Amino acid sequence: MDPSVQQKFDSYPEDVSVLLRSLRTLIYKVAEQEKILDLTETLKWGEPSYLSKMGSTIRIDWKAKHPMQYCIYFNCKTILIETFKEIYGDRFTYAGRRAIVFKIDQAIPHKELTHCISMSLRYKKIKHLPLLGA
Repeated sequence: MDPSVQQKFDSYPEDVSVLLRSLRTLIYKVAEQEKILDLTETLKWGEPSYLSKMGSTIRIDWKAKHPMQYCIYFNCKTILIETFKEIYGDRFTYAGRRAIVFKIDQAIPHKELTHCISMSLRYKKIKHLPLLGA
């Protein structure tokens, strides 16, 4: 792990760090399943971020001003969130066109989130397909 990203994870409250590290693990697992070998981890806007040449950046973070939630962010200039809403409706809570919001004590719908992460990591290859090929 990049030292700056490690430092960021270490800066979160312990329970939040565990949740965000779980999201990180899921992102890497999806990248491996999709045979995405160029996944880069870095800080973007001070948030752990995951970039692939064939995809759209994914960021994860927790904010002290909203201590009971954390988010996975997607590029708001894409149709990712719009597509997630079409496919999964109210299965997720959304923040505009840029994030899926989770409550700290919420069970994550892993199957659905895995699919969302997959679409984001492959976005440049699927953006022309109806519902991103879902």
